[in-house]
This record gives sequence, structure tokens and C-alpha cells, in this order.
Amino acid sequence: MKGVRGERLAGEFQKEISSVIALKLRSEYPRLSAIISVTEVDVAPDLKSAKVYISVYDNDKARAEESFSVIKENAGFIRRELSKVMRLRTVPELRVLKDGSMEYGEKIDKILFDLENKDE
Repeated sequence: MKGVRGERLAGEFQKEISSVIALKLRSEYPRLSAIISVTEVDVAPDLKSAKVYISVYDNDKARAEESFSVIKENAGFIRRELSKVMRLRTVPELRVLKDGSMEYGEKIDKILFDLENKDE
């Protein structure tokens, strides 16, 4: 969603979704990874759907995947909690997607580091 209103709504959704994951979802699922970040929320212009990009940081890859799947499975719960907090007629349907930008950045850093040390 473009425009000032869309950016403001996306920011509010991002903040509230982070809060729901940190407080309510973590109390239900204590094995969630320590660092879960809502990196971006993209709200459709008609407010019917929103893409929620999530990054999960954990040394244990299996635990990170499990944490992401728990969040994805509980999108309806997160939406219900948002409806209690947000003053909107309808809260958009949430599509939880994995944000791979951190892994991509790590891969590029490793390639650059290897190229730099190859010359020496």
C-alpha cells in the first residue's frame, strides 16, 4: 500500500505484530527462537490482505524453522489479537513470509571475505 496512510498502517501493524509474537505467542510456545523480527509489513490497498516478512535468528536451524512454522500456523491468532488493538473496520488477512535478506547478506559478506583473503 502506497501513500502516507499505507506507510503509517504498515508501521503500526509491524509494531503490533512484533508485540503479539513477543508477549502472547511466546507464552504459548516457549521454545520459540530468542530473536524473531518482523522486518516488513506490506498492506494491500484494499486492506484485505497483508504480507508479513519475518526473520528468525537462531544458531539451531531446525529450531529456527520450527519457530517460523509456529508463527505461520498462528497467523489467525495474530490477526485476532490485532483486531483487539487496532481500530479498523477489518484487519487484513496475514500472509507470513520468510525474509531471507539476512542470510543473503551473510552469503555476500562471506564471498567478499573469501575474495579479499584469496589475494593474500
